[in-house]
Amino acid sequence: MDNKLKELESKDIFRILFESAGEGLLLADRSGNILMVNPRVEEMFGYSRDELMGQKVEVLIPESSREKHVQYRKQYAEHPKKRSMGAAMALRGMRKDNTMFPVEVSLNYFNSGNEMIVMALITDITERKRIEDELHRLNEDLEHRVEERTQMLAGAIHELEFSNKSLEKAEEDVRHALEKEKELGELKSRFVSTASHEFRTPLATILSSVSLIAKYDKPEDLEKRIKHIERIKSSVNNLREILNEFLSIGKLEEGKVEYNPSNFNLKDFSQATIEEIQVLARTGQQIIFEYTGEETVHSDQHFIKNILINLLSNAIKFSEEGKRIWCSIQVGKTIRILVKDEGIGMAEEDQKNLFERFFRAKNAINIQGTGLGLNIVKKYVELAGGTISYSTQLNEGSVFNVELPNNQ
Repeated sequence: MDNKLKELESKDIFRILFESAGEGLLLADRSGNILMVNPRVEEMFGYSRDELMGQKVEVLIPESSREKHVQYRKQYAEHPKKRSMGAAMALRGMRKDNTMFPVEVSLNYFNSGNEMIVMALITDITERKRIEDELHRLNEDLEHRVEERTQMLAGAIHELEFSNKSLEKAEEDVRHALEKEKELGELKSRFVSTASHEFRTPLATILSSVSLIAKYDKPEDLEKRIKHIERIKSSVNNLREILNEFLSIGKLEEGKVEYNPSNFNLKDFSQATIEEIQVLARTGQQIIFEYTGEETVHSDQHFIKNILINLLSNAIKFSEEGKRIWCSIQVGKTIRILVKDEGIGMAEEDQKNLFERFFRAKNAINIQGTGLGLNIVKKYVELAGGTISYSTQLNEGSVFNVELPNNQ
């Protein structure tokens, strides 16, 4: 076991990624003996690394489940396979102090010498379970509130039945109230479903690349290692983009975003934003920036940054490698922003839903995204008192035009 440990620890890149991972990572041999754990495992289970070395993995599982887990482990050793995040097993972990907590475990494996090494990604899902329980409680409360409000409004309609005008008003209020309650419930459900799906893909990519990097330990494998490190960086950027979209839509829906204009240099600000988004560009993609007019404007920097980031990241996401993207800004009495790409475009029948929350066009289903970006852009533009228009053609690309007030 010591030789196996030394062989694994000699791989510097693997060790750096292993030690810095935000989730628990555990390596074991085919017999279930623990070879390595990262600091997150120590933190989750309350054991030190030295206490776990050489122990069976069942030490981290409640006693009532250990016998069954031994059978699962033996079956996996006989027929190993890569189990992605989407197929992760929901289990309970047991800490050193015998307290239990919910975990999700994904498995992968690789060969070190003639030995099969099993890698487990362990995620503490205590907070997720709490949120799911809270959402379930909120949905039940929502249904109860809808029922109460329906009865209350039905009574109001009955009292006003002799006045046609008042009756029509009451009916309109009933429909409006019920539509709002229904929309709130649907938004919660779509949020949970979309967030769960979109976070799994980049996490699975990161886990896969980490395990593959461990295999490429020879000097001639440098190019392969770099490739997987780039995949990890790309996946982290995807996670950041998804999180920013969810945070933005949440603040906008709650009315917590206000338009606060100030004087600033738009040319420098736009160039810095484009440099920031350039890291997401695919191989050979080029962002061409043009600016005309006064450099100092009077607008909201936060609004403009969110508009640029969402439009440019969409152009990058929906364009192939080597394609060009144009960003043009013209300043006069208004601020005009144009973003053009040579991407996949959109069919005519999909365009009517372009700015709807969570909408994905038919030709974009297999491209990662939340369907929130353009909805966020439209809300920022409207809050600033501006307008947005577009033209798009299937397989020919898209053009988005934003016009904002410049209140010097």
